[in-house]
Amino acid sequence: MGRGARASRGLDRSIDQTIEYTASARRSARRILDNQVVHFRLAELRTEVEALRALTYRAVELYTGGKDVTKLASMAKLKSRTAVARGSTTLCLQYWGGMGFTWDNPVSQAFRDGRLGSIGGGADEVMLGIICKLEGTMPKGMH
Repeated sequence: MGRGARASRGLDRSIDQTIEYTASARRSARRILDNQVVHFRLAELRTEVEALRALTYRAVELYTGGKDVTKLASMAKLKSRTAVARGSTTLCLQYWGGMGFTWDNPVSQAFRDGRLGSIGGGADEVMLGIICKLEGTMPKGMH
């Protein structure tokens, strides 16, 4: 559950920094943020982060009520690093253009650091296996 909360804060920061950058950077006399695809996609990313946050809060609420939250915690961990974390930081980095690949760029650092969760926190496939087992969808003999 802690992973989901940390990821939400970090992703919010990356989106905020990307909004700030795209609002000031210009391409062809227009702000990057003025392109519909950019501001729409950033809105989608923010929605994904809020969905992750809601999943994390629900797991915390159930946990404090004494419930087993293994499945929800695994879902939050998976979501925090798959579509949300990798997808968000990859897209934010793209909007920074060449500036996104400078070593000290905060979004570039978030992109690099985002891979640590998958390496150190159990592979995505492990989280999927836990979820499938608890959902009862894993075929017999594959536990």
